[in-house]
Order: sequence, then structure tokens, then C-alpha cells
Amino acid sequence: MATQFGLLVPHFGADATKDKLIEGAKKAEALGFDSLFVRDHLVFHPHGMEGTDNTFIDPFIALAAMGTVTSKIQLGFGSLIPHRHPLLLALMLNSLEYMCGDRMVLSLGLGNFQVEFDALGMSDWKRDEVAEEQVAILRQACSKELFAHQGQYYKFEEVGFKPRMAKALEIWYAGGTPASVRRALAYCEGWLPGRINLATYKKRVEKMRQDAAEMGRPRVLEGCIPITSIDVDRETALRKVNVAGLLDNANKQKFWVKPESGSFNTWEDLEGSFIVGSPDDIVREVQKYLEVGIDHIIFDFRFRFDEWDLSVDLLGKEVLPRLRKLAAKA
Repeated sequence: MATQFGLLVPHFGADATKDKLIEGAKKAEALGFDSLFVRDHLVFHPHGMEGTDNTFIDPFIALAAMGTVTSKIQLGFGSLIPHRHPLLLALMLNSLEYMCGDRMVLSLGLGNFQVEFDALGMSDWKRDEVAEEQVAILRQACSKELFAHQGQYYKFEEVGFKPRMAKALEIWYAGGTPASVRRALAYCEGWLPGRINLATYKKRVEKMRQDAAEMGRPRVLEGCIPITSIDVDRETALRKVNVAGLLDNANKQKFWVKPESGSFNTWEDLEGSFIVGSPDDIVREVQKYLEVGIDHIIFDFRFRFDEWDLSVDLLGKEVLPRLRKLAAKA
């Protein structure tokens, strides 16, 4: 499969607007991007590096709206967190695919904010176990006419959904930890960390491919969602990003491979998790992922949502065609 290229859309933060979602979706499809991705939260608490605005448009609503004005571009979750009842989630996923067609990319992760689970009375639930049980239920709900389930967290008698997905559900596991790789191998078809530095990404992928071969299972699809800032030159692109916030966040990552200095001190130390610069710079940085053999890259413009059109135009017109050629050779 050729590497695919997507965009995280502006459905959160101070610069999220309906027009950016709708017009941006049209533009992304016209420019040849492969996918549009959303985040997932119940109660949105921005990461410190993002500011404080808690605007957040529901991911299903955002994808459904964009799906109505596009016809081919994939609609992706990066990632859903397990705070919904799996039967409700199954109804929403089946309905989204029915309304928008067979173009959904589903990833599921544990989420970062305990407050969301506390608010729902799920404080004592082990989210890793909940996620695995939800995946098992979703696979049945999206494929079987009728099914029942008796599990640790969910129990119900025979139920069924119509419409249902036209093909077997493909699920990516989201997260950048060693445990996320194990879970992706155990019960998913793909692995989709968010921003993750290149050294850690290479380490995870090497381990995952080795373990998959030993298990005799197909290779797990691989992706990532790097923070991205593109402009006429690197100096301008850097000036428009909270680099200090990115460095602070990186130094809190317990499972990342650190630079030789032992900590993340400069924007260069963020290689892979942060892609910044002119179109030429972006191509060079993405090429490093292509050389590893990545399947799907989603560019995260969260620091540039105020200049969403400019960013998408530059990436789509001056970078994407070159990446296509490089991916074909990789």
C-alpha cells in the first residue's frame, strides 16, 4: 500500500469554525489528500501547549458534516476514547459509514484525561481492559445480524444493527507507548501514535514488525500525527508555534527515546514529532518517515488553524505532489 497523507482538522480550539471544516474538507479532497482526521473528547481540556480555549466540536458531527460535502476522502478518528457505551458507538459508526460511504478509518486509544472517565462514573474501570472489550463488541456489531455479549464490563442479550458496515472493521490502536504496540498486535490491524519523535517511532516499529513476524500475523499498518507548521521559510514557521510548550510536553513523555543530552532542549530535538519549515524542509523531514516505511501520515496544524487555508494550500500544492513521488520510490 502506498503511503497516505491526511490532515487533522480544525474542530477544536480558538480557531475552530464550521466554515473551516466544510470548506477545508472540499479543498483537501480537491488537492488530493487521502484523509481528514478528528480528535475525541467528552470534556475538552487543552494541553498546556495549546492554550486554554476549550472549544470542541463533536468528532462524529464534524466527520458527518465533512462527509456530506466530499465523496472520496477518508474520514478518520485519531483516536476514539472508550467513554461511550460500545452499542452506542456501534450505532454511530455504522450510521456514519452508511451516510458517508465506505471511507472510515477508525483508531481507538485510552485517552489522556482521567477527568472524563471520572465524570461518567468510570473512575475504577481499567481503560485498557475496557478498550479491548469494546473492540470485541464493535467487531460483532458491525458484522453480525444478531449477537449477544457477556463480558467483564458489558453484558447484554441478543441485539443487532442495520445498516451495518459492508466489510470487516479495521481498527488502529492509538498511543505511543510499548504497551500500545502490544495491544495493536494483540487485537488491531494498525498502530497510530500521535506526535512521537522519530527515534522512538523507529524503535517501536522495529519491535512491532519483529513480533508480528514471530507471531505469524500480517504486518500491522503504521502511522503517526506530527505537529506541523509550514510557511515560506523555517524561521517564519517556527515563530508561529509554541516551541517551548512542545519541548515541555516532550520532556514529560516517559517512554520516548531521549536525545544524547538526556532531555529535549531545542526544536531539532523534536525530530519526527514536530515537522516545521518551508515546503522543501517539510519534504525532507517527511522523507525520513517514508524511509522507515510508514503507511499513513496525518499533518497536525493545531498551531496554524488561524492560517488553515494557507497551510493546506502550501502543503497540498507544493509538498504533496513531491511526497507522492518519493513514496512511490520508497
